[in-house]
Amino acid sequence: MISRLNFLASSAAALAGATAPPNIVFILMDDLRWDELGCTGHPFAKTPNIDRIAREGANFRNAFVTTPLCSPSRASFLTGQYAHTHGVIDNSDHSPLSHKLMTFPRRLEAAGYDNAFIGKWHMGVDESARPGFHHWVSFKGQGVYHDPEINVNGVTRQVKGYTTDILNDHAVAFLERRRSAPFLLYLAHKAVHPELTQYADGSVSDVNGGKFIPADRHKNLYAGIPVPRRPNAHGGPQGKPALERKIGDLPPLSVKTGTDDETMRDRLRVLAAVEEGVGRILRTLEKSGQLDRTIFVFTSDEGYFYGEHGLSFERRLAYEESARIPLLMRYPALIRAGITVDAIALNLDLAPTLLEIAGAEPLSNVQGRSLVPALKGEPKDWRRSFLIEYFTDKVFPRVANMGYKCLRTHRWKYIHYLELKGMDELYDLAADPYEMKNLINDPSAREVLPQLKRELQSYL
Repeated sequence: MISRLNFLASSAAALAGATAPPNIVFILMDDLRWDELGCTGHPFAKTPNIDRIAREGANFRNAFVTTPLCSPSRASFLTGQYAHTHGVIDNSDHSPLSHKLMTFPRRLEAAGYDNAFIGKWHMGVDESARPGFHHWVSFKGQGVYHDPEINVNGVTRQVKGYTTDILNDHAVAFLERRRSAPFLLYLAHKAVHPELTQYADGSVSDVNGGKFIPADRHKNLYAGIPVPRRPNAHGGPQGKPALERKIGDLPPLSVKTGTDDETMRDRLRVLAAVEEGVGRILRTLEKSGQLDRTIFVFTSDEGYFYGEHGLSFERRLAYEESARIPLLMRYPALIRAGITVDAIALNLDLAPTLLEIAGAEPLSNVQGRSLVPALKGEPKDWRRSFLIEYFTDKVFPRVANMGYKCLRTHRWKYIHYLELKGMDELYDLAADPYEMKNLINDPSAREVLPQLKRELQSYL
């Protein structure tokens, strides 16, 4: 009798035109916006190696996270579930829970994959190995950009150097190993998150927003080049009572509370070391003849604000700058080179997608769906809406008591704040892509608003 795993493996091989399960390289960035790459429209960012993934694969133009915050988003990538299901709802210490999560790497391990996790786990401060990985390279909490303490398979020691380079070195070394089994490399960079002050109890502070610290060789990259700004970054919030509240001694949001150009250039300088690492990984796979047998994924755990609506050094909110992410995939056996995918893709979708193509047993209670039909250009009955959710976080005063549930469709975005009464928001993204005109009390929305409320309730 053919086992379930063998049946799934043979089905996936037939689907992809491959004779063996593919390798997987999954690169997860921290806080990288969807528009910070050359292939996604940035006017001067130099990202030729990352752009190659899109040029030889797929570029998802409508990719989103369902909770725009590091820990919940990372858990959703791994489990295929919304945060209200997997339980990692904020950035507090979820170390014990993250040891118990059923993840797609655990399913791949059961299917015979050789799995490595390298980088920032960031579901709590515990840097010890999680189930599903045979090779483990990580650090506590947020980590640092220079001379990090690295846990390599249970042994922690300080390593001299720039953290992104160190992680890239470990990734290449893993890829260069001789093996007969397919592999998963899950590389989760600290970049391009700001450097934070981390205390002994694991808590962090980003007073003054933290700093973006590039490698010495990139400190003068992009010097003097003006940073592009979206139209909604030229002032404060408009018609957004939740953001217009007076909060303690914080200054009101305005163009003055936005992010300066040099800080944004430093973000792109931090990205440069990741870009170099992607090139090294691509060349290593080419040299070993494994590149075209490898699913290559490049994405991010959420976006970031550059001063849009007066916000800076922040994510968490449901606006496009925070919830929208880059998503690039390369796998010639399945993905035609250079395609763009307009279907809505979520971080929940990566786990079921990779397990389907690998022929591994699917996860149970998954709320994402495989992107294989979208990659093949056949997304029948595809999603027309999705949920963005955020749970109250008291760490940062600006967003305290701003838990929300948000329904996002192709055209509309309805944000319902759970603790703030009478402060909901509604945007017609077709007419107002920068979310500058709140229609919640506009007569033109009288018909659509009840429909959106009912649809949002169906997700809850």
